[in-house]
Amino acid sequence: MTAGNPPPPKRESDGTGSTGPRKRILDAAVTLFAESGYDATPTSRIAEHAGVPKGLIHYYFRRKEDILVALVDRLPEQNVPCEEVVVRDDLAESLRRLVGELDRRLHSSLVLSHLLWREADTHEVVRGALHRRFQSIVEQIRRVIEAVLPRVRGEDVDTAAVLLARAINHSHSTARLPGTTSGLDGEIGLIARALDPGSNGRTRPRGA
Repeated sequence: MTAGNPPPPKRESDGTGSTGPRKRILDAAVTLFAESGYDATPTSRIAEHAGVPKGLIHYYFRRKEDILVALVDRLPEQNVPCEEVVVRDDLAESLRRLVGELDRRLHSSLVLSHLLWREADTHEVVRGALHRRFQSIVEQIRRVIEAVLPRVRGEDVDTAAVLLARAINHSHSTARLPGTTSGLDGEIGLIARALDPGSNGRTRPRGA
């Protein structure tokens, strides 16, 4: 900087830091929406809980519904690399590993996940976002099935992927306690036996 020139303007924070106002607003929204529901929670109460002026909420979120959109973005990443879960010639174990990893990722945001599923009934923006996540799970299941059983294609794979994805969605929408699992061994075993009749749908012993 040369003498006489003014210093460059400071870059404004977007409030997304670990203690920034935007994060505090979203943290407060999760707590209050979980306690009272979205419709029963005014933005003034969110501001009070977050310790920010009410006008700051409208600075970050033009509409109250935009808070829900931002909360959907807080859901954990759910794209699981296929190679991390596929076990050669063992569809049941491969699907169990996929479901287990999806469960593990969800456990960091059980409260958020539950409240978003609840609000999806009345808010199209949330319903659409959750549907896109559902389609992502369907596609991941399809890839795992095709990686283990490359000879199986078509409607059977599509149907199996949708059925298991629906079971996962139901489990995740009703999950409450950290450490709980989807408990879908029965569904996974049934799918494995249907797609691969030579399999008993059970996990092979380790090292087999």
